[in-house]
Amino acid sequence: MHMNFIGVIKMKVNELFDLWKAKATEDKDLLNELNSIENDKDGIYDRFYRSLEFGTAGLRGVLGAGTNRMNIYTVRHATQGLANYLNKKYKKSAVAITHDSRIKGELFAKEAARVLAGNGIKVYLTAELEPTPVLSFLVRELKCQSGIMVTASHNPAKYNGYKCYGDDGCQMTDDGANAVYSEIQKTDCFDDVKLADFDDAVKSGSIEYVNDSVYEIYLDRVQEQQIHKDICADLKVVYTPLNGAGNKPVRAILDRIGVKDVVIVKEQEMPDGNFTTCPYPNPEIKEALQLGLDLCESEKPDLLLATDPDSDRVGIAAKDGDSYRLITGNETGIMLTDYILSQRKALGTLPEKPIIVKTIVTSIMINKLCEKYGAELRNVLTGFKYIGDQILGLERKGEENRYVFGFEESYGYLAGTYVRDKDAVVASMLICEMAAYYKKQGKTLSQVIDEMYEEYGYYLNTTLNFGFEGAEGMKKMQEIMTSLRENTPGEIGGFKVLSVDDYLESVSTDISTGEKSEITLPKSNVIAFFLDGENAVIVRPSGTEPKIKLYVTAVGSSAENARELTEGLAKSGEALMGVC
Repeated sequence: MHMNFIGVIKMKVNELFDLWKAKATEDKDLLNELNSIENDKDGIYDRFYRSLEFGTAGLRGVLGAGTNRMNIYTVRHATQGLANYLNKKYKKSAVAITHDSRIKGELFAKEAARVLAGNGIKVYLTAELEPTPVLSFLVRELKCQSGIMVTASHNPAKYNGYKCYGDDGCQMTDDGANAVYSEIQKTDCFDDVKLADFDDAVKSGSIEYVNDSVYEIYLDRVQEQQIHKDICADLKVVYTPLNGAGNKPVRAILDRIGVKDVVIVKEQEMPDGNFTTCPYPNPEIKEALQLGLDLCESEKPDLLLATDPDSDRVGIAAKDGDSYRLITGNETGIMLTDYILSQRKALGTLPEKPIIVKTIVTSIMINKLCEKYGAELRNVLTGFKYIGDQILGLERKGEENRYVFGFEESYGYLAGTYVRDKDAVVASMLICEMAAYYKKQGKTLSQVIDEMYEEYGYYLNTTLNFGFEGAEGMKKMQEIMTSLRENTPGEIGGFKVLSVDDYLESVSTDISTGEKSEITLPKSNVIAFFLDGENAVIVRPSGTEPKIKLYVTAVGSSAENARELTEGLAKSGEALMGVC
């Protein structure tokens, strides 16, 4: 049976390869690639053994030919599914579309626009690259029923992606994504796609370029999130957009709030989807920030800012004596939470029942801050759409002003309710304001976070990534998660396992009693092991990349002790997954 099944797959793969050679003729790059792999069985298999999955994160994959690649045909196919979904759900609909600096980003945005226009759907298209939060803003501001952001976020240059948004400005929900995926499955990627001529659609108004005035409105909404005004004049910043979409809006908002001394990392200033100076344009990784750190050595700024290619996430390095210290996503979120709650409370602008939202893999140190300031803490699944959904729920009750701040450990932050996704533009503004506020007190952000550790405890959060490429990699990831569910460990890193939360089964199990309780969050392929001493290990396959993430929380008596505990927990976690 196994051999027969493999044989059927290979037959299907070869048939698809022949079909694409015959019909994928519009993009010469794809034809050249198909011709080059004619005798490469593994190369053909990897491109056609599956179709890119369309989920709540949309599409994401390596650029190239085939059903398992990002190209004009997979983009058109997904967009036709979206068009069918919208035309069934609404009598009349509109979609906002933009892209970041990724290779073929502008092409994919225009191809998506052609499909929507061909299906009688109005398109608002940006004239140039824009950040992901701007797309979220445009959906709401232009009263669209959906939005498309062409981006692969912080993935390497060989990737691109396609994120879909609902009419609320959040990334599409599970129900919406499933409905679109159902429509995609009913259509042929070549024969069933309706395409308008781009120039004709622009002339007729079916495709309309977004007026520049909207971006000023967006920046106005960002600026409204300021807490202390006119305190940033003495701040010096080194900034790198990592060759992405943050260059214009981040510099514009910093100029608005008075940060005039901004030095740009020239090699990473202009849009470039090849990311030649940082092969992995991720502000979580030191290598991506290295040119900025080098520039800090000569410029001596107070702060280094780095936004990722679609400018929804921001990483920082703070002055630390004569050098610069990389601040983690959790640490930045902890400091921003404390700064916003404390300063708004001092100014009397904090709502009566303030709400802070974080993801389940984000630092539990936030619990203590919420207790201190009387804020309600809400935990949600990984993915900023779940934070956006909390805002939507408050808005429906007329209580959106209760939302104060939301963040996730992977460097995504949002203050305000003007968008429903993480926003590196507002985060950059607030980070600079916070740095300027503490500078006036003679403190750097490095000193601020250390003082917080002294006050609340040394909560050290570390994320480890394990890559699994190709078909075998996907199989291995599934095997690891199945094994973890079937073989619950008694201890990890020398700490007793107290309870296990399985978010796919929606069950929390108390290990000592065996008692089970329901997890009310949506289902997700995540397993969390909670240990003695507030320590924890969480395992989660990425929803957008072929890798498993291991999140380690270590709570120590000192910074050194927390690091030692982290090493032990990490090694034990790796052994548990069978990847060491």
